[in-house]
Amino acid sequence: MFFEVELQRNVKLHARNLNKNGLVSQTSILACLLKDLFKEKASEDHGYFLAVTSLRSIGKCDVIDESGNMVFTVVFTCRTFKPFKGEVLQGVVRYISQHGVFLRCGPVRNAFLSAWKMSNYQYIPGAKPVFISDELSKIEKDVVVCFLVLAVRWINASRDFEMLASVDADSLGPVSLPGSDELDL
Repeated sequence: MFFEVELQRNVKLHARNLNKNGLVSQTSILACLLKDLFKEKASEDHGYFLAVTSLRSIGKCDVIDESGNMVFTVVFTCRTFKPFKGEVLQGVVRYISQHGVFLRCGPVRNAFLSAWKMSNYQYIPGAKPVFISDELSKIEKDVVVCFLVLAVRWINASRDFEMLASVDADSLGPVSLPGSDELDL
């Protein structure tokens, strides 16, 4: 689910970022903030940081040491993405094994769709393994799959979420996209 959240961060800049009038530009502060958020990637509370949508305020400068480092307290709004149990999402198949399918869903790199949660599908091994349903729909590499989120787990070490998925419900499974209904003979 997407959210718009208000956050506060301390942005550290060096005095060399001052202009000729002794001021720091919003551009320098924003660039440093974006760099810091990129490194942070996500938080358990808010999810993945996708975009800074507005700067609310930039606090006064605090010089923290003799080397010329300055700290500004910045309040901003940020668009985030955090997956939730019970949500219906779409992901792209990255890898297939006899045990199930690994999907990528936006910034979430690991969503696992177990073979147990694809009750109408059978695994077909080979150079290009696939799962084929009783209705002949295919789940193969690079296919978009609509799925239900069964569980979400936060991994603090990698600052990532992992999900368990299912396609055992109506309207879930491979998604037909324009131009993808070609027949492979």
